[in-house]
Amino acid sequence: MKIGIIGIGMLGEAVTLNLLNLGYDVAVYNRTKEKMIEVEKRGAKIMDSPKDMAENTELIIIVVKDGRAVEEISFGEKGIIESKNKKLVIADMSTIDSVESKKIAEKFQKEGIQKLEIPVMGGPNVAITGKLVMMASGPKNSFDYYKTIFDKIADKVFFLGEQGTANSIKLAMNLQITMLALSLSEGITLVKKSKVDPKIFLQVLNSTYFKTGMSENKAFKMINGDYNATFTMTNLKKDITTMTNAAKELGIQLPMINKAEEIYENAINEGLGNLDYTGIIEYFKKINNV
Repeated sequence: MKIGIIGIGMLGEAVTLNLLNLGYDVAVYNRTKEKMIEVEKRGAKIMDSPKDMAENTELIIIVVKDGRAVEEISFGEKGIIESKNKKLVIADMSTIDSVESKKIAEKFQKEGIQKLEIPVMGGPNVAITGKLVMMASGPKNSFDYYKTIFDKIADKVFFLGEQGTANSIKLAMNLQITMLALSLSEGITLVKKSKVDPKIFLQVLNSTYFKTGMSENKAFKMINGDYNATFTMTNLKKDITTMTNAAKELGIQLPMINKAEEIYENAINEGLGNLDYTGIIEYFKKINNV
């Protein structure tokens, strides 16, 4: 089975390496050629364009920044759609809103190409060993056909039904991690300003049912100033903007995520964008002179 991966950022690279380690035949394409060097060394075949990829694979997994990038790869010059391979299936792992996803799927469908959406939770540190959580939706026949591949990428795979569903859940999940990072940052800042060791705060928090994976793991790194990025603030801010745009399209009010968008924008303007998203605590330190 020939698998193609378009988008060799941190997540795309980790998914590629995992599949290569498992012995799969993997081809890759990325606009920035340098990002493909490591996976090429490990056995991935380099493709010259999305069209070239589409003509030489059965399943293409897209892992790119946003809906615009998915559109360009799919329907732009030398895009996927220019291929004559009608057996092709697209699985989009990118975080985009459900409206965009449905429109893209409809364009593919007109050409006889099926598209799944397969956004995931978990960063490159778990993707490398196939331990992601995947939310999938779209044509069930294509999902069933490639489920063995998806089970190698993620150890928990949820099929959620019709096109758009998985991306809606993905945005709601990223909303959760946004709020958790902010609440932990504010809690740690509060106790530090009160001259209390924030580790005590975390010990108490983690003894209650309010604990989370973030409070048990990343929060201690936040205290120690360890922000090795698995998901940068800039990337989370992009997803937050996708959430606020989705809310407008749905005609709903999400005041907390609107405020979060402002906070992350301010932090990025302070030069913190390349830190892990939990590095938002540095913004609170800055504005509070901690």
